[in-house]
Amino acid sequence: MKVVILERNSVGTDISIDGFNKFGEVVAYPNTVGEEEVAERIKDADIVIANKAPLNEKSLKDAPNVKLISEFATGFDNIDTAYCKQRGITVCNVRGYSTDAVAQHTFAMTFYVLEKLRHYDEYVKGGAYTSQSRFSNFDKPFTELNGKTWGIIGMGNIGQKVAKIATAFGCKVIFHSVTGNSKITEYEQVSFDELLERSDFLSLHCPLSDITRGLIDYKALSKMKKTAILINVARGPVVSDNDLARALNEDLIAGAGLDVTSTEPMKESNPLSKIMDSDKLIITPHLAWASTEARIRCVEENIMNVEAFISEKPRNVIV
Repeated sequence: MKVVILERNSVGTDISIDGFNKFGEVVAYPNTVGEEEVAERIKDADIVIANKAPLNEKSLKDAPNVKLISEFATGFDNIDTAYCKQRGITVCNVRGYSTDAVAQHTFAMTFYVLEKLRHYDEYVKGGAYTSQSRFSNFDKPFTELNGKTWGIIGMGNIGQKVAKIATAFGCKVIFHSVTGNSKITEYEQVSFDELLERSDFLSLHCPLSDITRGLIDYKALSKMKKTAILINVARGPVVSDNDLARALNEDLIAGAGLDVTSTEPMKESNPLSKIMDSDKLIITPHLAWASTEARIRCVEENIMNVEAFISEKPRNVIV
């Protein structure tokens, strides 16, 4: 049995992958990007562990032994599942491993923008605080979460965790189901327009699909409160980067926190990269999921996926 790990560094070199060794020969590559590179590296693999590397007919057609693909992720849009089904290749992902980490980062970015933390940190470290006579400075006002409305798109495990935390802070939680199929009754379900109009904070936790791609565009942003903060820890293309940059520059909303952008890594041409005001915008490099604990769980879940597949009791199966 040969296991090929295409993007070993995607879970961090501080996290051990030695658990895969019990399955046979393991070949791990720091990173794998293009289809040709994938094809060359998996041509004699039985099991492929991937994350973002493209796994489709072009990259898989000359890899006849591949029986299982397991993702170092929940999302699997890098995989042509229809082709894998046709080939009889089992595809698995991991679920729930990063719920706590993403929910935590949602609020970390919220507070950074809401409380103008960059400004106040620099105020102190730049010497302004030591040179003033009074004990306090709050030249840039901020508000409390208590009594505000927290809107959510994507009421899965992460969305529900965020809802619980927001409720603990005293927020009224509302949500919109893009499919209309949500069974969640603990929180008020509203239309998309009502969500936009009522939310003081709007966090995105939905998967990327034809329904959600470009969902938050200029028209949507124009319907939000000027005091609202948008948080995207879902997928970059759910938000139009161009439209968000325009909305921030026009002060249509108060601020945004992004862990994802339309392309990753972010392109220099992205207009969001030109917004230097950290009181208005914070962007992190897709790390919301990546706490040490979450990355350990991600690897362990993949090892269990392989074990289950070999035992003919596959788990976390997509196709």
